[in-house]
This record gives sequence, C-alpha cells and structure tokens, in this order.
Amino acid sequence: MEAYKSASDTLFVLLGAIMVLAMHAGFAFLELGTVRRKNQVNALVKILSDFAVSTLAYFFIGYGIAYGVHFFQDAHTLMENSGHDLTKFFFLLTFAAAIPAIISGGIAERARFNPQLAATFCLVGFVYPFFEGIAWNHAFGIQEWLLATFGAEFHDFAGSVVVHAMGGWIALPAVLLLGARRGRYHKDGGIAGAHPPSSIPFLALGAWILIVGWFGFNVMSAQSLDKISGLVALNSLMAMVGGTLAALVLGKNDPGFVHNGPLAGLVAVCAGSDLMHPLGALVTGGVAGALFVVMFTLTQNRWKIDDVLGVWPLHGLCGAWGGIAAGIFGLEALGGAGGVSFLSQLLMTGLAIVIALVGGGLVYGVIKQLVGIRLDQEDEYNGADLSIHKITASAERETLW
Repeated sequence: MEAYKSASDTLFVLLGAIMVLAMHAGFAFLELGTVRRKNQVNALVKILSDFAVSTLAYFFIGYGIAYGVHFFQDAHTLMENSGHDLTKFFFLLTFAAAIPAIISGGIAERARFNPQLAATFCLVGFVYPFFEGIAWNHAFGIQEWLLATFGAEFHDFAGSVVVHAMGGWIALPAVLLLGARRGRYHKDGGIAGAHPPSSIPFLALGAWILIVGWFGFNVMSAQSLDKISGLVALNSLMAMVGGTLAALVLGKNDPGFVHNGPLAGLVAVCAGSDLMHPLGALVTGGVAGALFVVMFTLTQNRWKIDDVLGVWPLHGLCGAWGGIAAGIFGLEALGGAGGVSFLSQLLMTGLAIVIALVGGGLVYGVIKQLVGIRLDQEDEYNGADLSIHKITASAERETLW
C-alpha cells in the first residue's frame, strides 16, 4: 500500500506540474495578443527561453537555496518513492519560472533579449528562492517567530504572495528602469499613443489557458493525493467569477479587462483557497478584479508607468491583496477554517514586497549599468521580431507569393 500511495502522489504532483507548465503557453499568448504585431514572435520566444533558463537556475542553485535539496546522487537514489521528490521539483519549478513569465509582460516591446535571460537566471536562482525558503521551508526562523508572536504562521497555500506578488513587485523596478515605450507618452506627460492589442482572440486564448491551468496550480499545491480538497477548486472558481464580473462592470465591457479580471481573482485566491468559505473567495476575487481595473488605469494614464500587460497591478497588487485576504476571510468568524493571523499575513506580505523591490532593482540596475537592458531606438521602432529574431509573425508582407 505504501508503494501504491507513493506512486499515486507522484502522479498527482506530476499532473499538477504539467498543468502549470501549460500555463506558460497562457502567459505567451496573453502577451502575444496584447503587444503590437511587430513584437509577437518575441513574446513567444521569450517565454520559452525564460523557462529553459529558469530550469537550469532552479535546478543548480534556486531549489537548494529554498529547500536545501540537490539532485547530485545516482539514479537509483533519485528513483526512491517513485521519484516523488523529482516531480515535486518539477512542480515547484513551474512556479519559479512564472516569475520571469510575469515580468516579461511588463517589459514587453522594448527589452533586450540576452540581458533579460541573464536577469531571469539571477532572479530564479537567487532572489525568488530566498523568499520561497522563508515562506515555504521555514528558513531563518521567521515563520516560528510569527507563530510565537501572533499565534499563526504566514499562510500561502498556492503562492499569491510567494509567486505572484514577488513576480509583480520584481517587475516594477524593471519597468521603471526601462522607461516607457517610445511614442507612448508626450514629453509634457500627455498620452501620445494607446498601442492597442494586436489580437483580442490570442489575448483571450492566453487568458483561458491560464484559467484552466490555474486549477492545477491551486488544487495540486496540496502535493499529495490524501490532502486534495474540493474546497480549493470551488474557491478558485468563485474567485475567478468574482474577478471577471468586477472587471466587466468597472472596465465597461472592455475585452482586455474582462479577460484579465478572472486572472486577478485567481491570483488573489491562491493564498487562502484552502481556508476560505466560497463566499469569501467570491469577495476576494471581486476586490482583485476591481483593483486591477482601477490600478491599471492609474498606472498607465496618470502615473505614466508603461507596464504593458499591467503585471504590477495584476500580480503585484492582487497577489499582495490575496495574502492579506487570507488573513481576513480565512478567519473562523468569517466562515473560514481558521489557523491564520491577519498580522502574520500583513507582515510577510510586506517582507515579500521589500525583497522583490530590492532584488529586482539590484538585478536590473546592475545589468542596465553593465550591458544595457533596452533596445535602441531603431530596433524598437522596427519591432523586436525583426530586430532580434529576423522574422515576423506573419510573412505575407515580406513575400511575393
């Protein structure tokens, strides 16, 4: 029976890893549909290349920092317990690789390719696993201190803070250091060009791929079959619905907002999806959908922060809200399962933001000083597809047949 359980858990985690791996196609198509046509190929190549670099960084460095586990043993040792430890690495790798996939959407259309790969290696190898180890592996005794001080550890079941807030807040200094796309704003601060999405169907496809994969992202975070919970699935669904409807109303039926609304809800519910009552998840998702619409509009139009896909509002702010919401709607007084502390959630969410800002600013700041992180004016005007990859997404204009 023990061997059967081990094999079942291995398959369970493997299926979760595959579903989250598929979400990276969602990241790619969400970006592809949002950017202009001259940058579509770049969006696709970036996400896949970032994933490959993330794998090496996490395998050789990041996973060891986060969990103290390395895989430099013989194959017989690695195959113990049906290779469950290996599939667990695969599953957590897909989370780690979401960091550069998130950042990619913020820095789209003007970032240089190779410097971004270098940033990916540093972030997934060092910055992300530093906080991951604190939150999910009790590094530095911070979780124990929270438990002793506030009666509960920081709780983040599936990564609202550990993955999404970290990714979104790391992206913010990258976006600021890059500056806005040329032609986006006038020198006096006015909006020069809207740069509308190149393909709403591709944007929608990316959103749907992410939505479906998210149920693996959340439910399979149990990491063993005996801990699976239908509550996680239902809460994910309710948060998705809440985010969609809030974005539909506040976004005035704009398809970009409608398709990012469910993602905002799902980002926010990750942390407390195993604790909240479904009504709490609905509210959490609704607040996140509204937060995304309001803050995306503010960052783009008033603050002139050219975050192309709105990854700071979507992942950074909604992820932080999710960490705090778990400390609200996870309380037994509000129908939750309990075992959480609002102050523990608040403090650790704040710590994540500090680590992300410092780490992201340091990595992108150093790379900017050493080699530069932005395409030159002519390459940006021609588009990353031709400038970097020497081909466009659609060849009809470049051929005579």
